[in-house]
Parts: sequence; C-alpha cells; structure tokens
Amino acid sequence: MEVYHIPAMFVESMEALDIKKNGVYADLTFGGGGHSRGILERLGEKGRLYGFDQDRDARANIPDDSRFTFVESNFRFMRGWLRYYGEEQIDGVLADLGVSSHHFDTQERGFSFRYDAPLDMRMNQRAHVTAKDVLNKYDHVALTAMFRDYGELDKAHKIAQCVERVRSESPLETISQFIQAVEPVTPKGGESKFLAKLFQAVRIEVNGEMEALKMMLEQSRKVLKPGGRLVVITYHSLEDRLVKNFMRNGNFEGKAEKDFFGRADSPFELVSKKALTPSPEEVERNPRARSAKLRIAAKL
Repeated sequence: MEVYHIPAMFVESMEALDIKKNGVYADLTFGGGGHSRGILERLGEKGRLYGFDQDRDARANIPDDSRFTFVESNFRFMRGWLRYYGEEQIDGVLADLGVSSHHFDTQERGFSFRYDAPLDMRMNQRAHVTAKDVLNKYDHVALTAMFRDYGELDKAHKIAQCVERVRSESPLETISQFIQAVEPVTPKGGESKFLAKLFQAVRIEVNGEMEALKMMLEQSRKVLKPGGRLVVITYHSLEDRLVKNFMRNGNFEGKAEKDFFGRADSPFELVSKKALTPSPEEVERNPRARSAKLRIAAKL
C-alpha cells in the first residue's frame, strides 16, 4: 500500500499544540491525515478538529470520526470557513508546509524532476494556472523574478533566457523538455540541488504559496483564543523567514515594533525561542523531513 505521507516532527508538533481535551483545532495541511489522527487521539468527546486541504486526493484519507470536519479548501480561507462552521476562535492551528510524498511520487502531477510528465504542479487540480502556463507565458522579467525570489538561484537571468530561447521554437510541454531547456546553466555535479530549487520556484508561483502563507498567518491573529497555539513546520528559508518574523514581530519584514512603553508589539509570544529540528533518527526514517523546522507561538 502506498504511503500517502509520513508526517514530519509528529511528536514535537503534538506537544507544541498543547492539546486540550475539549479544545477546537485546525490542521491546515491535512494531506495523509497523520497529524490529524494524532490530534483526534488526544481530544475528548467534545473536542473538534477541522482538516483543510485543497487537493481532492486527500479526501481518501478522511477519518471516520464525528469530531472531524474536512474542508476542501486552501488554508488562505481559514477564517471564513471556521466562521461558516460557527467557530469564532479556536485553541490551536497546525500547518505542515511541506509538499506531501503523494505529490512527489505521483508522476502525472508533475512535482518531481525524477519523472517525465506534463508540466502541471497544481496542488488544487481545479485551478486554471499550471507550470506549463507560467513557463510559456511569463515574460523575461517575471521569469527572472520567480527563479531569483522563489528559487533563490544566482543565475535567474540566464535561466529565464534559456526558457525563452526554447519556447520561441516550440512550447514547453513536459518536465523533460524543461530540464533540457535549462541544461546549459545546470551546474555539473550539482544537478539535483539546482533542479530542486528550480522546481520549488515554479511550484510556489503556480500555487501562490507565499501569498497564501501570509494570509493564513494574518488570520491566525483573529482565529486563535488567548493562549492558543500557532504551530508551523517549514521546509525552506523563504517560508521560514516569514513565519519567524511574524511570530516574533507580528509582521513579515522583521521590524521590531514597540508600543508606547517600549514593549514588543506582537500578538504572539514565542513558546520556543529557536526553531526545533528533527532528530537524526527521524531523518533516517524519513529523509524528506531533514530540512524541517518547527516554530511555536502562543496568542497573547
């Protein structure tokens, strides 16, 4: 049986949520349901859990539990959906921002450079914009910005030129065509790392991941009760920087704003001053967790 996804830092995230028996929680990245099942095991009869996932494939993992409600939606709409279900404030929010093993291992979804497949990369298969659209329609400035900002690639300008050169002759349709297009700027001996960053950049753009993350974090101010926990697991520096700045300062720029009395003006208190990382044993069991960082904050 295919393993949909192995939840990263499972024990640490359960402890971080400080789960109350009759509390109300939201798992914003339901996926294979691993974290959700852990939360349900710790809830009492009156507890509630809302599991969010925009990918229809995740419905196959919904637990048969009356305390659980599945929300087929991007977590950028968290507050609206919680209010729809009558929840104004809840006790905890968990978001594991990693791409699931299911997405990487399902060839036709186009998330992995290990397989040849159509250029797709949509988390939500009902969405209209695909990786094919981005790579064939974006102009030089937009392509360069995407590769530089979301892939943190030094040769963003040259990568964009490679894409433009190939697509001027015929549209890019498949992963193999994309990889071949950027071959002139792919570093020898560092192919996997380069392609991982390249695919990350396109995936983030296709799914609007940074904007969705910002919207979710902003909404957490209002949906969490005082003392409620915000627990986020990140996997790359772009999203981790946003989460760290927001938890520490209440903004995304990292500006330490202070009130009239000189106190830090943030809606959160850090539960752990530094990000937690997976143990060597976990990384050995689940190599995809190796870059995970878990950050915890409590609503003031």
